[in-house]
Amino acid sequence: MYICKKINVMQLFIYLIVYPFLLLISILPFRILYLISDIVYVILYYVIGYRKKTVRQNLALTLPHLSDKERLSIEKKSYHHLCDMFLEMIKTMTISEAEMNKRYKFSNINVYSDLEKKNKSIALMCAHYASYEWAISMNSKVNFKGFAIYKRLANPYFDKLVRDIRAKFKATLLTTKETIPSIKENFKNNILGIYGFASDQSPKINSVFHWHSFMGIEVPVHTGAEMLAKKYNMNVIFLRVKKLKRGYYEATFEIISENASEVPNYEITDQFIKLVEQQIYEAPEYYLWTHKRWKHADKHK
Repeated sequence: MYICKKINVMQLFIYLIVYPFLLLISILPFRILYLISDIVYVILYYVIGYRKKTVRQNLALTLPHLSDKERLSIEKKSYHHLCDMFLEMIKTMTISEAEMNKRYKFSNINVYSDLEKKNKSIALMCAHYASYEWAISMNSKVNFKGFAIYKRLANPYFDKLVRDIRAKFKATLLTTKETIPSIKENFKNNILGIYGFASDQSPKINSVFHWHSFMGIEVPVHTGAEMLAKKYNMNVIFLRVKKLKRGYYEATFEIISENASEVPNYEITDQFIKLVEQQIYEAPEYYLWTHKRWKHADKHK
């Protein structure tokens, strides 16, 4: 008990020290924000070398047709984008809805609106590509209640901060443990929602149901979004995001299935993986290469 209290006090102390800096950064104009991002990039890439080995291995494994020079260019650009996205995430604390709408636009919101008229909940599948954090801005444009599945932060104070930021944009965060019970309860009570699944990362090896080729490599894939869509009769859409320039993004909806229960198992997941691949091949520098997405590639039997 004493140890738990000590940890909790330390977590609060860290939060109280860090929070004012985050708040200060969030109120800065974008031109200053990106100047800070440039400095963070130099430190992260050249000084710390954060996960550089992982990024280099991932790029060599998935983009073998490119030269070392081309992959190095993608590597550096990906770190620069990572720093931009981190600062943009902090900016979300104080950004206005008008500013967000100017910087993160939806090219075909009518496709989503038409799906709402089907009177079925929606599973939105997306990747850790471009700006997946600012996708929460869509909640101001929808009628369904928005839910995003995420992994709870170890520090409860920062976890609450993240939840509060999302709540500002009318998004409710669900931990992986809360997801199934919440969807089940909403389905039972006829509460229609849109559930956001970032399904491109590697699942735990002991809970793998399906393997598929991703960037030419056989890997285990998350199937939760598909299985929940089948069980609870959801429409399934993909959110394709394009980075137009620094701080500006365009998102496009693509329908994957309007009859998930009738689609053979894993076809929805495989189609999602294919759509993610297309994004990456178009502009690989905007993918989150720091994750160990291909760590289980040699374990498929």
